[in-house]
Amino acid sequence: MNSSKTDFTSCAKINLGLKIISQRPDGYHTIETLFQEISLADTIELEKVSNGWQFSCDNSDTPTDESNLCVQAYLELRARFPDLGGIRIYLKKCIPIGAGLGGGSSNAATVLKGMNKLYGLNLSNKRLEEIAHSIGADIPFFIRGETQLASGIGEVLSPVTTPPMGAILLVTLPIQIDTEWAYREVKNHLSDYSRKGKFAAAYEKVDFSLPFSWHKVEKLFENDFEPLVFQTYPEIGRIKDQLLENGAEFASLSGSGSTVFGIYKEERDAHKVMVLFPPPFQTFIAHPI
Repeated sequence: MNSSKTDFTSCAKINLGLKIISQRPDGYHTIETLFQEISLADTIELEKVSNGWQFSCDNSDTPTDESNLCVQAYLELRARFPDLGGIRIYLKKCIPIGAGLGGGSSNAATVLKGMNKLYGLNLSNKRLEEIAHSIGADIPFFIRGETQLASGIGEVLSPVTTPPMGAILLVTLPIQIDTEWAYREVKNHLSDYSRKGKFAAAYEKVDFSLPFSWHKVEKLFENDFEPLVFQTYPEIGRIKDQLLENGAEFASLSGSGSTVFGIYKEERDAHKVMVLFPPPFQTFIAHPI
């Protein structure tokens, strides 16, 4: 058995707009959102072992038992391929946890893709997405990556053109926001679920080949979690205000987490604003993929 270790990059995402459409009988919510893969990334080291799984991480806040999505990804593959060998997984974290950047989901997708490569399973992306969907709602996106318009519970994906983005400044407070809590509470901050289809329909009408102004479509890219998160954590809402006051073409909460991102025409502009957010803020400059 080839025991060489192989490193895989596990990229984060931001949400350019997120609309909650309805709640399903099973408790999941149908949504419309625009996922954008970005260059901020974790690194996952995979190594074949004879059987079973071993998982470790350089971040002590990361669970190392079967609740970890990386481990679940391996177990899902093994359930479908009983003769599959084992794996040792070492996760080097860079993406903040519970910050709305999809780190855990990205890690799971990366393990699926990495195992597919290491063991020569020759699974298509479509098949990997089906397996990913059985683990979590937004994991299929990270199989495809890049820019995807998502509907359903986040698993129905269509590639789209991204608006121009020079650099993305990410600002995160050390607050982990539980996704289940956010979806449970957000209904109290929405007037209704009657906006079905408007996000996707409106986005499809935007011609990004023309001179583009973020201000023309900022309402289109609203995030329905902002009222809840900003009321509960006003300090997160103030990040958005500061980014807009300091030259961001657009700023928004990402997902339901504690990260606010600002889009800038030039990377040097983002670097100038970054210094306004000293510790305990975490800041990153990223680019769309």
